[in-house]
Amino acid sequence: MSTIDGLPAHVLLVHGVVVLLPLTALLLVLSAVVPAVRRRLIWLVAALAVVGAVLTPITADAGETLAERFSAPSDALRTHVDLGRTMVYFAVALLVVALLLVAAHLVELRGGSIGRAPAALLAILALVTGIAAGVQCYRVGDSGARAVWGVQAASSL
Repeated sequence: MSTIDGLPAHVLLVHGVVVLLPLTALLLVLSAVVPAVRRRLIWLVAALAVVGAVLTPITADAGETLAERFSAPSDALRTHVDLGRTMVYFAVALLVVALLLVAAHLVELRGGSIGRAPAALLAILALVTGIAAGVQCYRVGDSGARAVWGVQAASSL
C-alpha cells in the first residue's frame, strides 16, 4: 500500500505508530509493576501490542516505498529509513512481553502465583522493553522530522 486516498500511506500510518507504541509501552510497564492495573488492562495492552506489531512493518514498508520516489535521497532520509526498519523489532518485543504478562495474568486468575522473582524479572523486562521502544520511537520520529524539515528547522523549534 503506497497511497491512501492519494496521500502517501506512510505519512498517515506513522501517526498511528507514534501514538500506539509509546502508549503500549507505558501501559505495559504499568501492567507489569501494578497488579491491579494488569487485572484491569492486560487485554487492552495485549490488543494494542498486536496492532502495533502489525502496523509497524506496514508503516515501515510504506515509508520505504515513499523514500524510493526520491532519485537522490539525503543522508538524513537514509538514516530515517535505516532507523525505521529497526522499529519492528521493538514492536515485536512489546508484543512478547505483553504475552508473558497475559500468561502471568492467567496463572493468577486460576489462583496461582508466578512468584516474586519471576514477577520482578517480568517487571524489569517490561521496563527495559518499554523504555527502549519509547526511545527508538523518538529516534525514528526525530530522524524523519529532520529528513523532511531539515536540521535547521528541527533545531529551531
